[in-house]
Amino acid sequence: MGEGWVEASARCRSVLIQRSPASPEAGCALTIVRVRHAILGAGGVGGFVGGALARADADVLLLLRPETLARHPARLRVESVVLGDFVVDVATASALDREVDVLWVAPKATQLEAALELAPPERVGEAVVVPLLNGVDHVAVLRERYQHVLAGAIRVESERVEPGVVRQKTQIARVDLAPGWRRDEIAEELRATGLDVALAPDESTLLWEKLAFLAPLALATTARGAPVGTVQEDPEWNSRLMRCHDETVAVGRAEGATLDPPKLRHVLIDFPGGDVRTSMQKDFDAGRRLELDAIAGPIMRGGRQHGIATLATEELVRLVESRLAAPAV
Repeated sequence: MGEGWVEASARCRSVLIQRSPASPEAGCALTIVRVRHAILGAGGVGGFVGGALARADADVLLLLRPETLARHPARLRVESVVLGDFVVDVATASALDREVDVLWVAPKATQLEAALELAPPERVGEAVVVPLLNGVDHVAVLRERYQHVLAGAIRVESERVEPGVVRQKTQIARVDLAPGWRRDEIAEELRATGLDVALAPDESTLLWEKLAFLAPLALATTARGAPVGTVQEDPEWNSRLMRCHDETVAVGRAEGATLDPPKLRHVLIDFPGGDVRTSMQKDFDAGRRLELDAIAGPIMRGGRQHGIATLATEELVRLVESRLAAPAV
């Protein structure tokens, strides 16, 4: 834990205890602090994390666009393979209107600019901003706006079924956190909810390690229009998948990430894809804007900058764009 903080008992969960600075001796006063969280982007990821925190007795505020706020029940029903099924009450607002300790940023990358309007920098103040978006470039955007940004990533298949209802379908639910201010406290609070937490050695490794797994799966499943298992079983499509992965790892290493290519390759090869559908594939099927630039853009731009060929990634992007341009059947 960070300096001046100690962990409360397990039953207290989302509660931190702060030693009073006025008395450094043993027996100094302890103050119980209920950590206040705001969730920006209460979709599949934000709703899942917010629901987990609220169930662990954290103070959770969902920041919602006015049209969503009007339809939201002010509670979250989470149906989760990892955490079980539960319902929790949460506060809702159309903009950040109170002090918080942690701001979780979890909209789609295509919605980030509009979402940030709900959390003005002057209201966020000293709060730790933890992004859980796909891609790499969003961290720099947030640092231009907020004082304390702690890079994060989440590995989960979770979707919002309707306002206030989130479904998480697989055994994977892990949050990765880069080094930064209050990382240890936030990690302990997440672990108390039942989520798996990994502490990354550095920010670049955290972001590129996730992208090396996500990008080939998202691009290949969307280009093929089929779940992960179908892509993996087709030799031609699996070759595209693995070549895109290799390109992402090469660019990530050139960008300074400490990646283990054989280990990461085995993780992807051994992934039991089955009927899993990626979020990009779901967005395509629903007619929503795709995170093509957020996911493929860093790979292709980084490839050009470092002289690394990204032919498979570029081919998958072209295939996705061809599907987007095709007339609806």
